Amino acid sequence: MFARVALAAILSSSAVAHAGVAAASSVAHPRVVSADPVDTTPHVLDGIVNAITVVGRTVVVGGSFSEVSDAARRTTYLRNNLFAYDLHTGRVLPDFAPSVSGPVYGLAAGDGGTVYVGGEFYGIDHQRARGLARLRVSDGALVPGFEPRIGGGMVSTLARHGSKLYVGGDFVIPRTALARLDATTGAADPDFTVTPGKPLTARVKVHALAVSRNRLLVDGTFTTLDGRSRPQVGLIDIGGRTAKVAAWRTSAYARRCAPEFPSYVRGLDFSPDGRYFVVVTTGGPKGGICDTAARFETYAKGSNVKPTWVNATGGDSLYSVAVTGAAVYVGGHQRWLDNPRGRDSAGPGAVSRPGIGAIHPRTGKALSWNPTRDRGIGVKAFYAHHTGLLVGSDTTRLGREYHARIGMFPLP
Repeated sequence: MFARVALAAILSSSAVAHAGVAAASSVAHPRVVSADPVDTTPHVLDGIVNAITVVGRTVVVGGSFSEVSDAARRTTYLRNNLFAYDLHTGRVLPDFAPSVSGPVYGLAAGDGGTVYVGGEFYGIDHQRARGLARLRVSDGALVPGFEPRIGGGMVSTLARHGSKLYVGGDFVIPRTALARLDATTGAADPDFTVTPGKPLTARVKVHALAVSRNRLLVDGTFTTLDGRSRPQVGLIDIGGRTAKVAAWRTSAYARRCAPEFPSYVRGLDFSPDGRYFVVVTTGGPKGGICDTAARFETYAKGSNVKPTWVNATGGDSLYSVAVTGAAVYVGGHQRWLDNPRGRDSAGPGAVSRPGIGAIHPRTGKALSWNPTRDRGIGVKAFYAHHTGLLVGSDTTRLGREYHARIGMFPLP
């Protein structure tokens, strides 16, 4: 187990607050995190963790669950789909206990000790809040004046960028599947009109999004953005007042995977410098771009941008990715990495990386980091913080220790 003294040294020498984007958070790390999780994280006793963010020194965790406990498993707390704990000590915050009426899928840090919460819910603490809310971290209360109009579907992903909040999901109000809101009022921005279209499934859904400088990265079931061909992944230029689709397109995700996965993109994240990003997929053991992590260059131009590298699991889904500069962390229910010739099997050169792994950002090959994780459904949430890597999933063993559904690998 990672020593509490060492963790205290890391925390005292690092800035705990992280401002800006709440995807995997694009924080630069000087090295790969330890494979030994910290001892202080609490436990989520049922369900699944879908989202993590950090507000000051507070970790906010969202998902579909009803009970959490302290690290020692001596005290159990009732928590409906959302809870918070102190990053330094692991103490579950007693005053942050909002009752969210449905699953939480997206979180983003706000100003003034607040957090944005997105998901498939209709109310919080018996007050109307459809799909999106802003809460005070001090007491879990709704922040007055934030009144977004989300309708016709759920919110799956959030990213805050300055005074703007980017929202993705399968909603139809205020726009189809993708919107930019005023971070204070929740009002839809009339200068953001980019619309995903021609879905591969019954309706358009944005699975994930991230922001870096003047680019918004989105993936989902769409095949067009504003009528321009962008199969499942697209970049939007947000550098000017009016957003527009960037001159970047890849055909990589136009390929078909297994029939049960008509749309198969899942997690994504920018590098800390914004120069590249990585997309992870599900899809079934068909080879190609299915069940892979793939790096792309952000400022490449063209109608068929090729991935810089692709790392295949050989038939197992990846759901989440965090890019720190030192590593590309991937999570799902994979058994292997470096396995392009595997078909639900270990092909030549495959390396065992159950449930979680790390890839070299330049070579695209698996790093030696191999803490292991009970596979289950998979990792649904990463958050790269200045002090380490937070991980959320549906299983109870991480790094060969008991860490139920939430854990953290520290920077050594």
